Amino acid sequence: MKKGKRHFFTTFLFSTMILSISAQKTPLIADGAEITLVASDYKFTEGPAVDKEGNVFFTDQPNDRIIKWSVVDGSVSVFMEPSGRANGLYFDRQGNLVACADEKFQLWRIDPKKNVTVLVDGFEGKNLNGPNDLWIDLKGGTYFTDPFYKRDYWERTEKDIQNERVYYLTPDMDKIKIVANDFERPNGIVGSPDGKILYVSDIGAKKTYSYSISEDGYLTNKQLFADMGSDGMTLDNQGNVYLTGNGVTVFNSMGEQIQHIPIDQKWTANVTFGGKDQKTLFITAMNSLYTLQMNVHGVTHLN
Repeated sequence: MKKGKRHFFTTFLFSTMILSISAQKTPLIADGAEITLVASDYKFTEGPAVDKEGNVFFTDQPNDRIIKWSVVDGSVSVFMEPSGRANGLYFDRQGNLVACADEKFQLWRIDPKKNVTVLVDGFEGKNLNGPNDLWIDLKGGTYFTDPFYKRDYWERTEKDIQNERVYYLTPDMDKIKIVANDFERPNGIVGSPDGKILYVSDIGAKKTYSYSISEDGYLTNKQLFADMGSDGMTLDNQGNVYLTGNGVTVFNSMGEQIQHIPIDQKWTANVTFGGKDQKTLFITAMNSLYTLQMNVHGVTHLN
């Protein structure tokens, strides 16, 4: 075979192989899966978080309660009421539920017996704007967003802290650091399972950014990830990032949109993976909780 033909043939085989691999790539959503309404007895659902067993906890924020979806039988029940008007939730490695207690501008740790420890109660002598969403890293440190959403149940009407930031509570729970300060309104937040990348949504600017996480918890190398804000977000085992708002929009690790999951609601607030194998996508949207069976699965520090 002549060199030119050999080169063409080799290129053809390589291209065909790449196309074949691409065509065989497993779809994100399980074959035949449809959006399932789990429950719709709420005012506004938020903050889904999964524990080690696969149970999913979420908030009915205006009604001041945390709801539990059971991995055993798929039932939903009230876990805690009142709940500090909890918004975002996340489990630590000790099995405690860490909550953004919006009513008190605090960060709470709720143990399995529902005992509450206040982890964060202000910054430099001032009330926080209102912790909204959080992510716990491999060391046990907590990143949380602090936007200002004026609530009718607050006595105050103005900010104590003008900047809407991302903070980091150190693993020893001893220090709070400002790690990002240049947002219009930060909201959704999630980190990669290796603890190297943090994704933060600036919902006010309709952007989502990625950061490199330094050894000391500080953030560097801010990069635009997607021209879309997000109320809440999660990751799957392929590194795809799930953003919310208009349904659920999925981006690969390069920031390219690869999927849109429509939800028949005006607003999708948050999303996480749960269930025994973490292959069920849980979606909080307005007054409801939905699920969708997936081929991919979630990744947390609990895995």
